[in-house]
Amino acid sequence: MPALIPTAFSARILWLGVVQSREAALSSASVPSLRALFAGPEGESHGGLTRLSCSRVTKQHRRGTEIRNVRQFSIVSAEELAEIAQRMQLDHLDPAMLGATIVLSGIPDFTKMPPSSRLQGPDGVTLTIDMENRACTLPARVIEAAMPGYGKRFKRAAQGRRGVTAWVEREGVISVGDEMRLHIPDQPVWSHLDKARRGNTGLAETT
Repeated sequence: MPALIPTAFSARILWLGVVQSREAALSSASVPSLRALFAGPEGESHGGLTRLSCSRVTKQHRRGTEIRNVRQFSIVSAEELAEIAQRMQLDHLDPAMLGATIVLSGIPDFTKMPPSSRLQGPDGVTLTIDMENRACTLPARVIEAAMPGYGKRFKRAAQGRRGVTAWVEREGVISVGDEMRLHIPDQPVWSHLDKARRGNTGLAETT
């Protein structure tokens, strides 16, 4: 039986961007289309088949360990981006300041999509959702530099609305205006999820 269910939900791509050098700046540059390769978006500084582990996974890997790169794409929804801006008391929040790769519109409660869901484009290009992209202070610094006094508002405003990270399952071309269809895992929610989240294993960083 199929492991993934094609749904009636789809989203239109409103904006695309690439971070050309994250050492120079987090901000992404707008592009009309991009090639999604197994190593990530072509020309994207966050690409690569592997990456060095960061603070998000220190319970599993010591910082700086080479791991599989499931953060090739940063995807946000236009609806949630507008909500973040409203909570920050801004008329508009430029996705480039967040280092976003894709801005989509059309899928409700986008950030809470099930991990391992797929977004599939017209030519078959397929992105696999890893998980929620947690709000952090890096975009706040970019926002503060452009709009003094607003950067400190970002992290709280973006909690639960920051979008998701994703990696390429099937190569192809992604363009502004494309529709991407949502496919979700044919798997019920684990009945012990709440208990597992409440539990404290007490495990230190792994070596």
